[in-house]
Amino acid sequence: MSHTSCVLQAISVSSSVRPSRLGRRLVQLAAGLALYGISMALLIRSRLGNMPWDVLHQGLAGHLHHSIGTVSIVVGAIVLLLWIPLREKPGFGTVSNVVVIGISVDAALALLPVTDSLPARALLAGAGLVLNAVATAAYIGARLGPGPRDGLMTGLVRRTGGSVRRVRTVIEIAVVASGWALGGTLGVATVLYTLAIGPLVQILLPRLTVGTPH
Repeated sequence: MSHTSCVLQAISVSSSVRPSRLGRRLVQLAAGLALYGISMALLIRSRLGNMPWDVLHQGLAGHLHHSIGTVSIVVGAIVLLLWIPLREKPGFGTVSNVVVIGISVDAALALLPVTDSLPARALLAGAGLVLNAVATAAYIGARLGPGPRDGLMTGLVRRTGGSVRRVRTVIEIAVVASGWALGGTLGVATVLYTLAIGPLVQILLPRLTVGTPH
């Protein structure tokens, strides 16, 4: 199951979650989004390759002379506008995704030192990948709305009739190519992330999804 398939699975049953679990869902959403931003910072500091969308964020940040977090927020808002013709409906978690991740990645980058040690950079990349899987499963499992980029993919799947894999691949190739052309970091960690994030989220999502009533 791909990352986007996990999103579709979580969205399809979101309305059946008991209102009494709203507190847990909100806490899990906030923690997941904050950890997602930290995982982004770990991969960025590794300088071994960013997540696909962060290749674009970093490339734009260098040209616009703004922080990666700020660029991430702006890009997320622009992607949300693309939901309108796709008739996607954002949730509280969707809007929170745009803001919280941008703030947390900038905060984490301010605290994480730059290192030239290859073993340390590899450790940062590995930790960033695993933490991102945990964070993704946490915020999706809260079932309060998909992230703007997830919603773009699922919306295009519904509107075009294309497969999840094909739509996701086309979007991410376009994003990575654009970001790399702008100076974003594309490397081995980008490839590992693309290959590993789906299986990792598939394992973690059932454990972090807020349960439905029996």
